[in-house]
Amino acid sequence: MEWTTILTLAGSFFFFLAIGVPISFAIGVSSFLTILLALPVESAIAVISQKMASGLDSFSLLAIPFFILAGNIMNRGGIALRLIEFAKVLGGRLPGSLAHVNVLANMMFGSISGSAVAAAAAVGGTMAPLQKKEGYDPAFSAAVNITSSPTGLLIPPSNTFIVYSLISGGTSIGALFLAGYIPGILMGLGIMLIAYFIAKKNKYPVSPKPTFKEVTTKTLDALPSLGLVIVIIGGIIAGIFTATEASAIAVIYTLILSMCIYREISLKELPSIILEAMVTTSIVLLLIGASMGMSWAMANADIPYTISDALLNISDNPIVILLIINVILLIVGTFMDMTPALLIFTPIFLPIVTELGMDPVHFGILMTFNLSIGICTPPVGSTLFVGCSVAGVKIDKVIKPLLPFYAVLILTLFIVTFVPQLSLWLPQTLLGY
Repeated sequence: MEWTTILTLAGSFFFFLAIGVPISFAIGVSSFLTILLALPVESAIAVISQKMASGLDSFSLLAIPFFILAGNIMNRGGIALRLIEFAKVLGGRLPGSLAHVNVLANMMFGSISGSAVAAAAAVGGTMAPLQKKEGYDPAFSAAVNITSSPTGLLIPPSNTFIVYSLISGGTSIGALFLAGYIPGILMGLGIMLIAYFIAKKNKYPVSPKPTFKEVTTKTLDALPSLGLVIVIIGGIIAGIFTATEASAIAVIYTLILSMCIYREISLKELPSIILEAMVTTSIVLLLIGASMGMSWAMANADIPYTISDALLNISDNPIVILLIINVILLIVGTFMDMTPALLIFTPIFLPIVTELGMDPVHFGILMTFNLSIGICTPPVGSTLFVGCSVAGVKIDKVIKPLLPFYAVLILTLFIVTFVPQLSLWLPQTLLGY
């Protein structure tokens, strides 16, 4: 029965995706068809409706619309340009300095906005003309921007961690936020290392040394933007507010910053910004609701335990199992967006890794890192398309320059996988996790 259920669920899901059905509806309908194997039609409708509604009845989920709104405000608030200028101060003296500036700016802007696509568009759109003017290969510039934009999904605050917390049964959001720092920074440093060697080989220029006045001005100009991370993470660590309350504070902070300090947003623009955030939130919450129905269908048919038994029959060595899970997630990430992949595969793999003694926070970082690589790979990587678009480069031209960056990302992923303290040290030190 279990394998019949698995084939029905997976087969119908991929069939609907293949014919172009939106992923939320593909998840919902395939879950309904699977539940029909065990229940009559009326009961199946009632169950899936209840699970979708109850899945959204969570206080933690309030953080998602607030962080999305805060990110949209900052996207329009002139933050990217100020962070790029600050990044020039930090990385401007390295060979291929503009490439390093791109990486550093993506790390900062992506973490503040919470969106890899927004980082690829805002930072890449600003950096591409500057790099072209300095003689950089546009394909190389696009590759750097594409692979560095997902770093902000690991460096908090991140909506991905909030979704994982919900689907994993309440893993501490504060611990996940802190756990993402070191892996996210390692991800960025790995990209900078590859960029350094390529830039040195191609003799890309070094930016002139900034004056003390320029350093002071650009640093002071960027500090209010960076202050958002300090306020949110500092408040969570100090126990002043929860992650959900921090999301509302982020909206207030970004409004004051963008409207009163930087003065890049007018009152007339707010309705369109709020509407854009509502649309994005609706898409995410519909995905979550539909995935809750799928989670129940899988649990009712013992699918996670069936897959767990199958994997553990291959080997009981934790290293082998984690390698298999990593490979599966890397493949899944190439054709599925991060949120649905997280919602579908967390209930399957989390019981397996916890049985092996892996911490749920560490596994959350592993999954996020894995799927972050997926969004910058063909055929459906969102940052791949955006990065190529803003750089004015065709996708087939950027694949070869991307290969060394993919290699270092996968290497860093395996380091993060098999050295758990890289993820757990900060939560244990600062939160006593």
